[in-house]
Amino acid sequence: MAANPETVHWRGVHHLALVTADMDATVRFWHGVLDARLVTTLAVPAFRHYFFEVGPGNTVAFFEFTGQDLDSFAKPAGVPYARAAQFDHLALHLPDEDALNRLRDRLKAHGCEVTDVIDHGFLRSIYFSDPNGIALEASWWTIDATGRPVDYSDERLFADADPVPAVRELREEGGLRRTVATRLVDGIVEDLRREGITLEP
Repeated sequence: MAANPETVHWRGVHHLALVTADMDATVRFWHGVLDARLVTTLAVPAFRHYFFEVGPGNTVAFFEFTGQDLDSFAKPAGVPYARAAQFDHLALHLPDEDALNRLRDRLKAHGCEVTDVIDHGFLRSIYFSDPNGIALEASWWTIDATGRPVDYSDERLFADADPVPAVRELREEGGLRRTVATRLVDGIVEDLRREGITLEP
């Protein structure tokens, strides 16, 4: 589909914001083990916010909240868990099989548990966790579906034999008949204010 004035020009993920109860351990793992450079930090009385580079312009960021008791959990990727209904795992992109194997060796050398390489057809992956219990994946595209025209009839990439209606519309009509509207979530902020907790700097 050709670009038009309404095209959104994505440049990757600016940052994915996650939560840690131990920023020091998080720096030691993300910067030290994964070699994702710590590129910027900020702090206000309510929290620290640190950013780790995973590609030019792309970062994974962590909040460490001051004086807040937060529930935490750990789960493997692709396993449903009621307390993690909105987030399953984070997959980081590598260029090729050699880079995937070298990361696997690096994780093992640092005493981190990691799976064997899993072949998913259009991508290959390894799975591991960070010190916060966040399920992580590192992958490389064996068939890169990005940065080129999409062919919704290519069964190597679109293998769902009974896709949702939106995918059928894209395949058959070249676009979506409708989109969905969303709303901001303010309720939890109001709940925190009632408890005397403010997140503003």
